[in-house]
Amino acid sequence: MVQRCVRAACCSRMRFMWFSLMFLTVLCVALQMMGVARQARSSKELKLVSEQLVRMPAEMHGPIKNRDRKNLWTVSAAIFEEPVDQQPFIQRKDKSENPHSEEERVQVLEDTRKKRSSTTKAAPPIEANKLWLDQDFPKKPQRPDFPKRIPKMKTPPPSDDKADKHAVKSLVDDTVMCQPKNHIVFLKTHKTASSTILNILYRYGESHNLTFALPAKMQSQLFYPIFFAAHFVEGVRSRSVKEFHILCNHMRFRSQEVRKVMPKDTFYFSILRNPVAMMESLFVYYKSIPAFRGVKSLEEFLIQGGRSYNASVPYNHYARNILTFDFGLDNTAPKSDTELDKRSAEVIAAVERDFPLILISEYFDESLVLLKHALCWSLDDVLSFRLNSRSERSRRPLRTETAERLKEWNSLDWRLYQHFNATFWKRIESTLGRVKLQQEVILLRAKRRKLEKTCLQEGGAVDPAQVQDSSLKPFQYGVAVIQGYNLRLGLNNDTRQLCQRLITPELQYTSALYTKQFPQLSAAAAAKKKIGVSRSTAVHRAVERNVETNVHTAMMNKTSHNNTNKVSMHEQLKQFS
Repeated sequence: MVQRCVRAACCSRMRFMWFSLMFLTVLCVALQMMGVARQARSSKELKLVSEQLVRMPAEMHGPIKNRDRKNLWTVSAAIFEEPVDQQPFIQRKDKSENPHSEEERVQVLEDTRKKRSSTTKAAPPIEANKLWLDQDFPKKPQRPDFPKRIPKMKTPPPSDDKADKHAVKSLVDDTVMCQPKNHIVFLKTHKTASSTILNILYRYGESHNLTFALPAKMQSQLFYPIFFAAHFVEGVRSRSVKEFHILCNHMRFRSQEVRKVMPKDTFYFSILRNPVAMMESLFVYYKSIPAFRGVKSLEEFLIQGGRSYNASVPYNHYARNILTFDFGLDNTAPKSDTELDKRSAEVIAAVERDFPLILISEYFDESLVLLKHALCWSLDDVLSFRLNSRSERSRRPLRTETAERLKEWNSLDWRLYQHFNATFWKRIESTLGRVKLQQEVILLRAKRRKLEKTCLQEGGAVDPAQVQDSSLKPFQYGVAVIQGYNLRLGLNNDTRQLCQRLITPELQYTSALYTKQFPQLSAAAAAKKKIGVSRSTAVHRAVERNVETNVHTAMMNKTSHNNTNKVSMHEQLKQFS
């Protein structure tokens, strides 16, 4: 019995607490909804007051006297209670468009004030508003300054290309909004028109005051063919340079060492050429290397099966798969097709991993347009003349059989070229499209022709013997005839500087940039060279003096000996007589 009573009491208490909680919950929700409604109504009324103040007629915008402040606040209070028709308060440009006269509008304001004065108390004037009320209103209502509508931007479809990762395409003009790239690594390959690319990078970097990662000790190459090391760059070991922007001289690529020198956001690219035509150029240019020295022609070298080629002999790397070698990879081609396929895939994967863009020499102008978009440069930035190019009379056409043998001999380079030649056109179709590419190529060639007429005396390249300025003569090597240029006379200073940079050969331009970046080191090297020349001259003169002295002594001895012989013979004759 006691348990039943206790249970009934507990249940009744729990039921009572449950009903109490429900009641409090409903009450809180109701109060919250009332607060929200009241706040919304106040916001609406405040907005309406601001609109009415902006749209008041010109006659109400004059200076407000103290006795009128109470009436103004009364009208404002009336507006707080109930919105009124805003049409009578809109000022019109033409009086004929306004159906009400000025007296009627004033009467409307007065009627509204009287109508609400019986139910609404006038709001007391606030001291903080006196300054605002004493000011003169403009004669015309001021419209608020709304921000101009910015066209929406859409991002291009996702791409695997790292170069286009941060590009944004505009809906307005269908152009790519991007930032020009200033951190660049260009792997300069051999006999691939890479000297022209180097000149483009030199001119861009110099005009934008960028810092080059130049070879140490005023060298022209980064100690090629040794694998690249960070301390090969001038300023790395001494830490005299805080940031490098462009690395573009000849080197044998090694990724981990290059990344020690260049920033993380560096853009990497290189250029390839058909190994068949490239090998013909290499044979002419590097005829003195051990592999080519003992043969008369490239055909003879291939017919012999490369018998004179020995990979362990220095400088013979020029004779086989030099592109693979320049990328820092093993250029030994396997004999079996299975191993060759495997090695080729590894070479291609390694190049793709480190280089987002590979240009093709046979499509040089198309490559320049693609490079322009990849670096976010202008078309003028990639304008160029052909540099380190051979004369036509030093070129030798190859037979079909020779071309096929070259593909087999340079099998790694041939497969590398085939792959990136295909990806080159895929990249164009996925980014620019062939129509737009052709339009920009035509414009680029037109600009080049105009620049040639402006800068060049003969309108094109000439043989080295015809280059008038000795400082602009290209370096000659092997049996190849490397052509140069002559500048037109009468150019103004700015035009002459531009044209001279366009035709300056690689060695001279590299030396000039080194002198500009490291003036003290350059001066010390020049002084050391001058001392060396002076010493060699002094030694040469001393040797000449010694030779002259020895010759004179010998002649004197010979004369004395002859005289002695003459005397002895005379005495002998006297004796016989």
